[in-house]
Amino acid sequence: MDSTRPAVDEAGAGTGPDRRGAVVAALMLAMALSALDATIVSTAVPQIVGDLGGFSLFSWLFSGYLLAVTVTLPVYGKLSDTYGRKPVLVAGAALFLLGSLLCALAWNMGALIAFRVLQGLGGGALQGTVQTLAADLYPLKDRPRIQARLSTVWAVSAIAGPGLGGVLAAYADWRWIFLINLPIGALALWLIVRHLHEPAREASGTRARVDWAGALAVFACGGALLTALVQGGVAWPWLSTPSLALFGTGLALLVAVVVIERRAAEPIIPGWVWRRRTIAAVNLALGALGLLMVAPTVFLPTYAQSVLGLAPVAAGFVLSVWTLSWPVSAALSQHVYRRIGFRNTAMLGIGTASLILFAFPFLPYPGEAWQPTLLMLLLGAALGLFQLPLIVGVQSTVGWSERGTATASVLFCRQTGQTIGAAVFGAIANGVLAARIGGAGDLGAGGLDSVTGALDSGTADESVRRAIADAVHAVYLGAAGAAALAFLVPLVVAPRRFPVLPD
Repeated sequence: MDSTRPAVDEAGAGTGPDRRGAVVAALMLAMALSALDATIVSTAVPQIVGDLGGFSLFSWLFSGYLLAVTVTLPVYGKLSDTYGRKPVLVAGAALFLLGSLLCALAWNMGALIAFRVLQGLGGGALQGTVQTLAADLYPLKDRPRIQARLSTVWAVSAIAGPGLGGVLAAYADWRWIFLINLPIGALALWLIVRHLHEPAREASGTRARVDWAGALAVFACGGALLTALVQGGVAWPWLSTPSLALFGTGLALLVAVVVIERRAAEPIIPGWVWRRRTIAAVNLALGALGLLMVAPTVFLPTYAQSVLGLAPVAAGFVLSVWTLSWPVSAALSQHVYRRIGFRNTAMLGIGTASLILFAFPFLPYPGEAWQPTLLMLLLGAALGLFQLPLIVGVQSTVGWSERGTATASVLFCRQTGQTIGAAVFGAIANGVLAARIGGAGDLGAGGLDSVTGALDSGTADESVRRAIADAVHAVYLGAAGAAALAFLVPLVVAPRRFPVLPD
């Protein structure tokens, strides 16, 4: 028996059936908070800038939060395996709530960005630990149900975030965007403290050691590389001194991470995460998933408004329909993977998704709104068959003492894929626009954003609409390529059957 795992059956994590419902409610609230804060600020930027100033820095309200969440995921995963899920989740929720309160009290843009980073440090604990606890609470046969619920909460919250932020900024005050977190987060925290009772850990005879040097190195390396990807081509040119300096620093820190982790007794990112074929394959596949998700989430609303001529609300609906089919498909995926296995189910889902993404550029111009809406509905169903079997499969191949690290690694790769995708597909879209439009018109150098602004102001003609359609079509072709990569990874790297441990 593993000397670090709880002394009782891990299913339920020491929480009886009568308390498990309360814990699941807390996990759903925590997941909603984490998802909302990634997007809720977007529509309130004009009010925030008007109050605090600092327009040139406002993009860091999003980047700072997402960077902090991403680079802390591996750290919190290891800490939850070392000290238990409850203390990590409680500490992360408290940090998130403190950051929310300070954001509401911010006196200038610099302070608000700093407090958003503090929020993100807590948000990393919420994301990773919630997913891990969901696997602890339920045996394998019931995990798809809880994971589907969490997927639903995440999708709905992420889509509803901009709308809620706009309502609060317009009819109350932008500070309520952060204050609303306090009662919701306090309820989640109270439910966790009262109802989650983890079993006592068996004493191993040695004091648990945390690789703080590795944690700091991982944080610094991830921060440098992700900052270079997020800000490159936006705040400064790709080949400028800041970009080259950040990439160089990030690569040097990456070498330092490898050296530190190889020497550490309990590394933050242990080598087995990449040596085990199953986990390595899922890490790479979900990284490709993060990459392809950028196409619909970032570019489809622009396409719907600029090419199809839809209002913002209608454009949001075109995107949001995949939040209906994704969780339903995820919940039903257990009936598929019990017959054909985790790997084959995931390959079926992502293979279908690649065909759907490839079909998008062949939509007629300008087309009808129902056409991309139907494709998004089908895409959500396909990705539900892909993501959830891989996450459940990985969590089922490790014991309690490794589950936090394994879950954090796949979430980290997905987040990193999204960051890379935003940079890569943004460059593709701007390149196509430059080729199609050339020097025509005073659209400036802002790429897709400035072209969309020209459409809104009525200064762009039909050629600009076609250029936007071509740019988004190119992005979707790139997303289809990422989906094909996600299909090949489990085919080549993953074993035919995941080595699932018995409940």
